[in-house]
Amino acid sequence: MKIGLRTCIGAHIACLGLSSILLGSILLCSNLLGSIPALAQAPGSAENLDACKAGRDTCDHAKLSAAEKADVALALHARNVANCRGGRGPCDPTKLNGPETTALAVANHKSNVSACKNGEHSCDQGKLTQSEAEDFSAADRHRNVVDCRDGVGSCDRSKLTASETGEVNAARHQLNASDCKNGSGLCDHSELTPSESKEVATAEHERNARQCETGWNDCDRSKLTSAEKDRAVAAEHQRNLFACQGSQETCDYANLTPTEAKALADTEHDRNYKACLKGYGYCDPKRLSASEAKAVAAAPKPPPR
Repeated sequence: MKIGLRTCIGAHIACLGLSSILLGSILLCSNLLGSIPALAQAPGSAENLDACKAGRDTCDHAKLSAAEKADVALALHARNVANCRGGRGPCDPTKLNGPETTALAVANHKSNVSACKNGEHSCDQGKLTQSEAEDFSAADRHRNVVDCRDGVGSCDRSKLTASETGEVNAARHQLNASDCKNGSGLCDHSELTPSESKEVATAEHERNARQCETGWNDCDRSKLTSAEKDRAVAAEHQRNLFACQGSQETCDYANLTPTEAKALADTEHDRNYKACLKGYGYCDPKRLSASEAKAVAAAPKPPPR
């Protein structure tokens, strides 16, 4: 087989062209492979960005892009503003801008005014304006009057005016009389007027009678009249009867009258007979009469389960 010179030269040229194309492909692939490590780091960069935004120690600022650094700066600034306004976490006032600094000052002033009006320990009177200080003084004086009048809080009688002292004394006297009548609070009988003492004695007597009639433990029967004792005894007897009829543990069968005891026994006998007859409830066959025992024996038995 003979190959001409022209054919051989053409083949060489074709080979050189293919080599150039192959070389270009190799260079292109090399460039693409060189960019793969950067792409492979993408997931790690997201975690690092979150750590930087949260201010965690694991943050690596060197790995942040310019856009990510801007996002982190915004997040840190927002958290600093929130800490300064909410009083939680570290606050750096020097990092606030002009409007933020003003807004913080306004919020802190309002909070201090509120604390002073409510009598809180965080109140700083030195930061109040003259008008606010006057309002605070009036509110503090009113609160002291109320505390002294109601007998609660931190009453300072030295701060009361003459008229306020009279108002407080009248209110305290009325409160004491009410406590004595109701049997509650701190009753001081020595502070009562003669008429109030009579009213309190009547209220105490009526309260004791009610307690005896209802069976309360703080009943003093020695202070009852004959009629009140009779009512208390009758009420106690009725409570015991109800307890026996309901099979309660507080029942005292010895305190039942013969008629009540018989009625209660008849009721229990009837209940026992029905329980034995129908097969439901507690049954004591020994308490059945002969005819009842015969009826129970002849009664159809419930099917076994």
